[in-house]
Amino acid sequence: MSDAQHPIRILIVDDHAVVRRGLTMVLSLQRDFAVVGEAGSADAAVQMAEALQPDLILLDLALPDRSGGAVAPELRRIAPHSRILVLSGAQDARLVQAAVDARVDGYVPKEVTPAELADAIRRVAADESYIHPDVLHLFQHTSRHPQVHHPSLTRRELEVLQLMATMATNREIAERLVVSEETVRSHVKSILRKLDQPNRTQAVIEAVRCGLIDV
Repeated sequence: MSDAQHPIRILIVDDHAVVRRGLTMVLSLQRDFAVVGEAGSADAAVQMAEALQPDLILLDLALPDRSGGAVAPELRRIAPHSRILVLSGAQDARLVQAAVDARVDGYVPKEVTPAELADAIRRVAADESYIHPDVLHLFQHTSRHPQVHHPSLTRRELEVLQLMATMATNREIAERLVVSEETVRSHVKSILRKLDQPNRTQAVIEAVRCGLIDV
């Protein structure tokens, strides 16, 4: 858990200087956040991430030299302990999918409120996945594998999966369903296995795309 003595160290990556400064001002109001650097390009982001080893990289997709999705794997390599949260105005499901395929840890649109962004940062920094419901809407009716048959999920697994799409944590899901967190973790593992997905974010996207849950 972060606090004022051990804040979440954040690197902001965005090609617009005004956006970077605005984000720095907004995030600096949070006692448990510390903006340690700003980068305006993918190359600068790689250099700063390697030097600073931040706790979290706030990454835009539209960069002048490479897309955020393209640079994410390199950021993973040179800063393996840094979490990556995409903050982007991109409304193209293909760009979002490319970022998710690059194993980013979360995705929020730039239209979110400062409070929503702060919540997303805290969750991703705490090793959770986070994808905003507005982003999930992009994947409705865009099935890439209409002929793929997924093993049937149980009623309880579908309930857990639906709550995963609301950005609820395991603890919150457990409280909602009146079960233990360990039970929820077991359901999540089963869901990932049955949907053949590596993490919660991709499982939720696949479920939305296949019409298994509603957004």
